[in-house]
Amino acid sequence: MRILEIQGLRALAAILVLIYHAKFVPGGFIGVDLFYVISGFLITGLILKELEVTGKLDLKNFYQRRIKRLLPTSAFVLLITAVASLILLPPIYRDNLGKDVIAVALYISNYTFAWWQNDYQNLDATPSPFLHYWSLAVEEQFYLIWPILIIFLAKRGVNWIRNGVIAIFISSLLLSIIQTQISPIWAFYSLSTRAWQLAAGALLLFISNKRLKHQSFTWLGVIVIGLAALIFNENTAYPGYLALLPVVGSVLLIASIGSWPKVLTKSSNNPVTQWLGEISYPLYLWHWPILVLPSVWPGQSLSVFQRILCLVVTVVFAHLTSKYIEQPLRYQKYSTAFVYKALVGVTASSVALGVGINLNSSNIISPKMSQYSFDLNEVTKLPIIYDDGCHANYGEINTTECLYGDKSSNKEIVLFGDSHAAQWFPALDKIATSQGYKLFSFTKASCSAIDLPRPNKGAFKASECRKWQENQIVKIKKIKPDILILTNSEHYQLKASENQKNFYWQQAQRKLYEELKPVSKNVIFLVDTPKPQIDVPACLASGKEEECNQIDRPIKLGSPSYKKIDLTNWFCDSTCPAIKENYIVYRDASHISLAAALAATEILRSELIKIGVITAN
Repeated sequence: MRILEIQGLRALAAILVLIYHAKFVPGGFIGVDLFYVISGFLITGLILKELEVTGKLDLKNFYQRRIKRLLPTSAFVLLITAVASLILLPPIYRDNLGKDVIAVALYISNYTFAWWQNDYQNLDATPSPFLHYWSLAVEEQFYLIWPILIIFLAKRGVNWIRNGVIAIFISSLLLSIIQTQISPIWAFYSLSTRAWQLAAGALLLFISNKRLKHQSFTWLGVIVIGLAALIFNENTAYPGYLALLPVVGSVLLIASIGSWPKVLTKSSNNPVTQWLGEISYPLYLWHWPILVLPSVWPGQSLSVFQRILCLVVTVVFAHLTSKYIEQPLRYQKYSTAFVYKALVGVTASSVALGVGINLNSSNIISPKMSQYSFDLNEVTKLPIIYDDGCHANYGEINTTECLYGDKSSNKEIVLFGDSHAAQWFPALDKIATSQGYKLFSFTKASCSAIDLPRPNKGAFKASECRKWQENQIVKIKKIKPDILILTNSEHYQLKASENQKNFYWQQAQRKLYEELKPVSKNVIFLVDTPKPQIDVPACLASGKEEECNQIDRPIKLGSPSYKKIDLTNWFCDSTCPAIKENYIVYRDASHISLAAALAATEILRSELIKIGVITAN
C-alpha cells in the first residue's frame, strides 16, 4: 500500500525523532507515535485486503514479507554499530554492550531496557548505542501477534474485528494512563501500553472518514502534532493520556488524505520528502549510534555544528543502506524456506556476537597515573540496601522497612533521603553497629527528603515522590529515632530560577525540620558530596586521568542554622581527586563508591562525636 502522503508522514516521523535526539526539538520523540499509527493503518489494511480477496491470510507469506522488509537493514546496522562500539567505547562498557546486542537480536530490547531502567527521555544519562531499537521491538512483537488475532476475530465476522480493535485500543490506553503514573519506564517501553497507538491506525479502516476529509481536520492534525513536538519535553509524563495528542493528530492527517491543502500536499509529495520517507527506516536506525558514539567519551559534548554534521552523516548512511541493502534484498525473490533460515541464521549470529562481546569485555580499570588496577564490578557495587530491596525505585511510594546496625539495641538512627543518602549507608551501618544503634534506611531514587518544587522529568514524578516522603515521615514519627540524618543531591532541577534555588531549599529544610524535631532530638543535615562532571570509572578507563578530576564542590544549599556535617574537605583539597589512596572515589557520575563511603566512616564518626550526637567508644 503506497500512498504519497503516507511516505510524507514517514519522513515527518523520522525527522521529528532525529531532531529530538540532536536536541533541537524537545518533544520530537512523538515521531515514534506517528510511526506506530502509520504501521497500524498499513499492516491492518494489508491483512484485511488479503482476507477480503482470498478469504484467508497466508501467515507464512505475511511474516516473510515482514522479515524481508525489516531484518536485513536492522541486522546490518546492528553489526556495524556493534563493531564501531567495540572500537570506540572503553572496554568497561562492553559487558552491557553484549547484553544489548543479544536483546536486540531476540526482539526483546524494549523489555530489557525497561528492566535495566534505561530512561529514554533522560538524554543526559550514559545511553546504549542500541537504545532506539526498543521501538522496533514493539513493532516486531505487534507484527507477530496482530495477524493471528485478526484471523481469530475474522472467523466471527468483520464486526468482531472492529470490536476487537476497539477493545484493544481502550484497554491499552487505560493501561498506558495508569502505568505511566505507577511505573513510567515500563509504560514507555511496553507493547501493552503502546498497542493502542497501533490500534488507532487500524481503527481508521473501520470508520467512515468522509466527514474527516476536510482541510480543517488536516490543519488541526498539523497543529496538534506541532504543538506536541514543541511543548512536550523530558519532563512530560509519557505516553499516558498526553500521547493522545500526536496519535489524534496522526489519525486526522491520515483520515483526511485526499483533501490536504495544496501547500501540505506539495510539501509531502515532492521528491525530497518522498526520498526521506523512502529511507525513513535506515534513517531511524542510523541516527542514534551516529549521535551517541562520538559523545560517550568522558568530557565530550557535541556542539550544535557537530550535531548537525551527525545528522548529515546519518542521511548519507541511510541513503547508501537503502540503496545497497534494504531495497535490493526487499524486492529480491527468495523461497520461504530461505527467508526463515536467514532469520534463524542472522538471529543466532547476532546472539553469538553479543555473547562474544561479553566474553571479551574487561572489568579492569588501569589508570596510567595510579599504581593500582580496579575491578569495575567492585567500583560500581551498590550498598546492600539495593539488593535487599530496601531502596525504593521509580514508581514506588514506600520503602521496605529493613533493619541494620545493632538490631538488639533500643537506640535508633534513621537515614532519610535520595540515592545520595543511600550512598552513605555503608558508613552509617558500621557506625551504628559499633556504637550500639539500630539503623533504619529510608531512601528512594531521585527523591529527596525535603519537599522541593520539582517538575516531572522522565521517570521522576513529583506527586509520587511527595507521597513517598509523607509515608516515610509517618514511619519516622512512629520510630522517634535518637539520630535522624538527612541528605540529598543538590543538583535537582527546580521550578525556579537558579538564584531562587537556595531560598526554596531553606524553606523546604525549615518545614521538614519543624515537623521532625519533636520526634528526634538530633536532626542532622549531611551536606551533599562533590559532584563529578563525568562518569568517573569510564573516564579512568579511557586513559584521560587529567579530565577525571573535574569534580565540582557542593553548593551547600539550605540554612546554616541546623546541625550540619560537611565532609567536603575530606574529599577535596586544591582539587577533588577521582582516586584517593587505593580506591576510586565515585562509582558513576554522581555517587561515591562503596569503598569511598567505608573509607570515610571514621571521619563521619568523628564529626558525629564533635557535634555531640554520639560518644567516643
